[in-house]
Amino acid sequence: MAMDSGEELPPTAALVLSDGTCFLGHGIGTPGLKVGELVFNTAMTGYQEILTDPSYAGQIVTFTFPHIGNTGANAEDLEATTHAALGLVIRADITDPSNWRSLQSLESWLTANGLAGIANVDTRQITSRLRREGSLNAALLVSPEGDLDIEAARKAAAEWPGLAGMDLVPAVTSTQRSRWREGLWHLEGGYALPQEDSGLRIVVIDYGVKRNILRGLANAGCEVTVLPATATHAEIEAVAPDGIVLSNGPGDPAATGNYAVPVIKALLEGDRPIFGICLGHQMLGLAAGARTMKMRAGHHGANHPVQDLLTGKVEITSQNHGFAIADEALPANLEVTHRSLFDGTIQGVRIKGHPIFSVQYHPEASPGPMDSHYLFDRFLELVRRYKSQKEGSL
Repeated sequence: MAMDSGEELPPTAALVLSDGTCFLGHGIGTPGLKVGELVFNTAMTGYQEILTDPSYAGQIVTFTFPHIGNTGANAEDLEATTHAALGLVIRADITDPSNWRSLQSLESWLTANGLAGIANVDTRQITSRLRREGSLNAALLVSPEGDLDIEAARKAAAEWPGLAGMDLVPAVTSTQRSRWREGLWHLEGGYALPQEDSGLRIVVIDYGVKRNILRGLANAGCEVTVLPATATHAEIEAVAPDGIVLSNGPGDPAATGNYAVPVIKALLEGDRPIFGICLGHQMLGLAAGARTMKMRAGHHGANHPVQDLLTGKVEITSQNHGFAIADEALPANLEVTHRSLFDGTIQGVRIKGHPIFSVQYHPEASPGPMDSHYLFDRFLELVRRYKSQKEGSL
């Protein structure tokens, strides 16, 4: 590792892959050893949202964009109370912040939140390998003194079991029922309390929900109740919701499905609108009789083209997932509504004859464009129709 002056500096961090490949660089953030799945993200902005997205639990994120840190960090751009990702891998040293919303540098934010990172490594080489071979297990070791036990890191990476079969939801879900009241961010006043009252009561089952999903619902005037991932069918019905959102989250859907899918199956017996997002989409598929599969490299970024097969429209989406609903043996009652234009994988489904649908990507799209916001409108229109029919039958 060299400075601009040509002076060589000893490495203070190592990224060690499960096959023994080692990348040496400059350590950033909190010292220590982190072990998880190494993935890459192609987004140019939104690194703070990415690192706090609960869907990244158990993962080390390689950023393909070389200038990370230029907008600093603040207390608003968080998708959860604490970070979820294990650490980050970047090409250059952290860029000095240059943004009017910045309250601290990314470096100090990483340290304050217990996140580790490595800079000055060849992220092109890492990304090319991940694209070619798929996601890899890795150990990230940071030591400001340069005391790097490469063999211990190599052993930890080789012994880590991988995300397949791993239920990570307990580490990121809420622990009790709560109400969410904060709306979307606005330039004039930040996050505001919504003034509109739609009269719609929405339950969000929290498998690791991103705050912007909750904000989008609250901003539409919904009464939003968040329930833990382990909520029973009876606990959900006790809220008497007009609609249900199955949130995003990390890990293997089949593992989380051991306790979540039976509850979702019970919900499918009614005709209440249900909207699944990311992990919620995958578990809705499992509840309907589909299978899920581990992807080679997954989808991680803010530039993924997806086609809505119902309208023909192509939208640019924000994605983070390493599992997907498999095309093989799809049940007859499940219709594919969206597909990735990168690899053709399933990106959306609906249950025929019912107001129940889901998408693999993140319609709240932060970071990323707002192409997918219509999905919230689609869901809330179904909820309004359901509520109207329910009240008309009383």
